[in-house]
Amino acid sequence: MTDTDPVLRALAHPLRLRMLSLMWPGPMSAAELARELEVSHALASQHLRRLDAVGLVALAEERTRRGGRERRYRTVQGTLLSDQHEGTPMLAETMARTLRERSLRRAEDGEGVTVDAELWVDPGTWQNIRRRLAEVAAELHEAARPPHTPGTVPLGVSMMAFPLQDVTQPPE
Repeated sequence: MTDTDPVLRALAHPLRLRMLSLMWPGPMSAAELARELEVSHALASQHLRRLDAVGLVALAEERTRRGGRERRYRTVQGTLLSDQHEGTPMLAETMARTLRERSLRRAEDGEGVTVDAELWVDPGTWQNIRRRLAEVAAELHEAARPPHTPGTVPLGVSMMAFPLQDVTQPPE
């Protein structure tokens, strides 16, 4: 695993993926993340340092709070992982763990969309769908608000769509 991209290694923990999601709409401190994620302040700080070290978060503001300095970070926005190939199994495993955890928190009366498929489509259809999925992801991220903002609902969204290698030989 030493050859793996440091960014992908940083993302290999479900808690860090959740932290990035929470900090997308606005900056949060380690203390705020710890409260939201129900972990210790020390653990939140440790994970936040790891995300900062690889450039996935950036210091957004520093303010005085209770006689000390509070550092609040925000997720660096972009589509860094959309076309990654190396480390895909590691990222997929982290996403699977996150999905399992989120699915346990699914609202009983909440409507959702669940899809699992292995399909064959023409390249033009794939490029169109890929573009639309990226647009939906961007729209959701743009609409994101800080946790517990009045009038919002928490969502769990995991998406991974990619071409597969054709490992079978067509019949002759």
